Amino acid sequence: MSPLFDIRRFGAVGDGQALDSPAINRAIAAAVAAGGGTVWLPAGRYLSFSIRLYSRVALHLDAGAVLLAADPARHGGTYDLPEANPHDLYQDFGHSHWQNSLIWGDGVTDIAITGPGLIDGAGLTAKGPGAKWAKRKGYFPESMAGMSAAELAAEDPDEALMRGLGNKAIALKNCRNISLRDFSILKGGHFAILATGTDNLTIDNLRIDTDRDGIDLDGVRHVRVSNCQINTPNDDALVLKSSGALGVARATEHVAISNCHVSGFDLGTMLDGTYGRTQQVSPDRDRVTGRIKLGTESHGGFRNIVISNCTVERSRGLALETVDGGVLEDVSISNITMREVTTAALFLRIGARLRAPAGTMPGPMRRIRFAHITAYDVDPRYASIIAGLPEQPIEDVTLQDIRITYAGGLGAVTDPVPEKPDAYPEPSMFGTLPAYGLYVRHARGLHLRDIHLSTLAPDGRPAVWLEDVAGVRIDNLQTRNAANTPRLVCREVRGLMDDKGETP
Repeated sequence: MSPLFDIRRFGAVGDGQALDSPAINRAIAAAVAAGGGTVWLPAGRYLSFSIRLYSRVALHLDAGAVLLAADPARHGGTYDLPEANPHDLYQDFGHSHWQNSLIWGDGVTDIAITGPGLIDGAGLTAKGPGAKWAKRKGYFPESMAGMSAAELAAEDPDEALMRGLGNKAIALKNCRNISLRDFSILKGGHFAILATGTDNLTIDNLRIDTDRDGIDLDGVRHVRVSNCQINTPNDDALVLKSSGALGVARATEHVAISNCHVSGFDLGTMLDGTYGRTQQVSPDRDRVTGRIKLGTESHGGFRNIVISNCTVERSRGLALETVDGGVLEDVSISNITMREVTTAALFLRIGARLRAPAGTMPGPMRRIRFAHITAYDVDPRYASIIAGLPEQPIEDVTLQDIRITYAGGLGAVTDPVPEKPDAYPEPSMFGTLPAYGLYVRHARGLHLRDIHLSTLAPDGRPAVWLEDVAGVRIDNLQTRNAANTPRLVCREVRGLMDDKGETP
């Protein structure tokens, strides 16, 4: 049994007024000197600036323990400064630095943070500068185009303003053998949890209710995320990324996500159990976010990802995006239930934003399987979308046992759907779509099996729109369409086999 280091023995007060991070760091140093151990936070409110993790040390927040992020403007101190990073060109400030966090570790192994206490990030900031990348195309979502210069500047503050601030609750870089279990996070800053280049990571039974992203896994390998509740009305709940923050194109691979719930209720109301519905839009001016996503940062690519047995509520749907040149392949998503979906239920996108070194080309997306998906009350503007590029179609996608019910109520859409290859990837980038259920463009090898598409109110659009698609098999497509509206529209479709036989 590892030795226990009570932070009160090292001077912690726990009254929410005295600054306790020096005592916590002294307790960690003592555990390191002993060859490892558990640093124990008993019940109390521990005001803190940065806490640094070291190998073979666990941090345990007992019942009633609150680790409270201090505010530099009020509490007479600062967070650790963001370390220099020569590889900060292609991803935003938050992804490029780790030490400017409430809890951080760099190159550590065999550590744990456990509960059942709370990390309250009240003193963290959720803001941060964007990438230094000069091209800047696809920098902001298209939905932000109508915002004023002052509003956009507020979302992209100057880097000098970040010195001394903390913008993440937990940040891990190049770590190994990590366990995060049983605690809660309220208001985690830009990222409640950011793990970059980290291997053998287990995240289990966390409750996160936060300002921006919940869990960001960037260039990680062999990760398990299970039994988590994540509420993020302003940004993504559980997102896999593969940025250039480490200076290499490192894929995120061998990741399993299971038994999680993501949502976009009002901030703080998941943890307090009231599940508020006041907020209607996110900072990008689309509806509230939540969701599970692969991308947007995608230079390193994604492989061998399994997502299963999850629920999605008052949230954007599932998104798979490769827009910075990485490969996205071998992904299986199954047994997902969604309700009140605020954009597209399914969004697969190859793009050419190419926020990556010169010469990078769009990467492929292939061997993707969705099975046993149910979605109810989906935003009527956005069918599920599978959208590649003319020069890089999405390949080998299977949709099996999919039942999606849209709000409906819209009329025919005659405007052409724009390509926008270098735009920021969001379902709203294409505008209201000409089909209510499924829109597929630039794809090869598509299998639709046992698909049920319907609307709550009559809708004047076809259920499915296929354009520049080769090799389509349809087995049991059931739709609910208005009178005189076709269920299926085909433009430049080659090799279509439906359940009635060969179709030219």
